Amino acid sequence: MKSTFFQGDDEDQLIVAQIISGQKELFRLLIKRYERPVYGMGISFLRNAEDASDFTQEVFLKVFRNLSRFEGRSRFSTWLYKIAYNTAMNSIKRKKDYHSLVEDEIEGGNDTPEGNLLKGLAREAVLEAVTELPERFRICMDLYFFYDRSYNEIEAITGYPVNTIKSHVFRAKKILRERLEDYMGFTPGGSE
Repeated sequence: MKSTFFQGDDEDQLIVAQIISGQKELFRLLIKRYERPVYGMGISFLRNAEDASDFTQEVFLKVFRNLSRFEGRSRFSTWLYKIAYNTAMNSIKRKKDYHSLVEDEIEGGNDTPEGNLLKGLAREAVLEAVTELPERFRICMDLYFFYDRSYNEIEAITGYPVNTIKSHVFRAKKILRERLEDYMGFTPGGSE
């Protein structure tokens, strides 16, 4: 079951209130906490470090400028990821290119040449299957599995209805399972 409470939520709310009341230097704490996931989202959407770095700066600039609009009805991280998502979507509308974080999570490497070969082949199969998913499935899957967002938070970030998000995540998992079962020589519905 997904957690609906993040340990830093109360702290984030307090920091935001202090920044709004004039302690602007505390914004660096929010940057420190969220810079890495925002940069990761930038890499997913923009596919290169320089653009992701620019994207990260742009997102935090937007967050800082709009901090007084944060009403606290959602987690601060959800609000920030919505800004990041919208910024990324505007950027990729020009590029039409989304890169899933699955690619970054799959690790190669083993002590034996055979192990390295098998992991490399498995990695290629997973990456190929992921890149063939429709973009909306990949985005929902990334937010759910890699950013640990709940369905309601993904709705707030993407604007997709919760049932659509559930369907996208379910269908993405089903498609990946079927493609990987075919690749590995398993038959769907067979014993694993």
